Amino acid sequence: MRAVAIVGAGLAGLYAARLLNAKGVDFVLIEARDRLGGRILTADHAGLPCEDGFDLGPSWYWPRAQPEMGALIDELGLGSFGQHSDGDVVFERMSRESPRRYRSVEQEQQSMRMAGGSAAVVRALARELPPERIWLNARVTAMSLIEDGVELSIAHADGKTEVLTARQVIAALPPRLLEATVTFSPDQELSTSKRWRDTPTWMAPHAKFFAIYDRAFWREAGLSGTAQSMVGPMVEMHDATTASGRAALFGFLGVGAEQRASIGKEALTRACLDHFARIYGDEALRPRATLLKDWAADPLTSTPADRAAGGHIVPGDAPWVSGPWQQRLVLAGSETSPSEPGYLAGAVAAARRAVAAILETTEDGRLRSIT
Repeated sequence: MRAVAIVGAGLAGLYAARLLNAKGVDFVLIEARDRLGGRILTADHAGLPCEDGFDLGPSWYWPRAQPEMGALIDELGLGSFGQHSDGDVVFERMSRESPRRYRSVEQEQQSMRMAGGSAAVVRALARELPPERIWLNARVTAMSLIEDGVELSIAHADGKTEVLTARQVIAALPPRLLEATVTFSPDQELSTSKRWRDTPTWMAPHAKFFAIYDRAFWREAGLSGTAQSMVGPMVEMHDATTASGRAALFGFLGVGAEQRASIGKEALTRACLDHFARIYGDEALRPRATLLKDWAADPLTSTPADRAAGGHIVPGDAPWVSGPWQQRLVLAGSETSPSEPGYLAGAVAAARRAVAAILETTEDGRLRSIT
């Protein structure tokens, strides 16, 4: 029997594994994807994971407002750089009006990015973990309480299934995804299941579009790359050029998930390039490559409930697990964090809290308390 099974190898799961490993606690880290990182995905021009690419998931952190994230990046010795903001910003108010340029206003807190992309923190954490304790392509489908722990049913990508037992489980994935994809025996209490279902999953309803270029021509024109639009299809745009100088722009689509699915990738790509051209000029129509990541179409991130945009998560002190499961299960997805829920910093805080609960277990392996 394992001491701890961690379900989900995004930032929260990896950080929890690091903390347990440092304390000499036996664990296994189980991930349904064929890669680590979860919603952290740094990709090359073809959309494949790489060490110097474009962040299809989270891009930024704010060290002053999110000291947990800043401290982790410093501790891991990772490089960082400020989001490019020199130059004018653009605002597009109506389709019958030309976009207008405005001088940028200095931000109170600069958005920071990691050199090598956000996946740099994933790679750094993974290097500290024993490889044999990381299981990829392994999907937890069910959990059952047993006398001295939890029995987890696991489906592997090759079609094989197995059962793993652990004294404690850290579920390091969004509560809504956990509720939708894992069967519990006994069932979670109704109030708990409802709270999990009602908690929006960060990034799940959204899509990001990238256009990669030979050079950052918008900078030459005195533009920062930052733009907002009330016309669409993108509502917000930014310079996505990497620390090594690979030039790119990206935008968040304002088109809903159902409409994106009906329009299709090819038409959306054309519409987004036309939009970039309205904002940055005709040179934007000639990218080296484009990327479209629709998180609503990712079954390991999104559920049907996520296809409609929801509000941001409101932090609270109520327990995430109740009833008999409160003795064996603790949630650590970023959405469960008491601070910065949904953000990278929230994942770090949630993982730290979950591990603290694990380390406070009684002699028979039961959790003393979980909040």
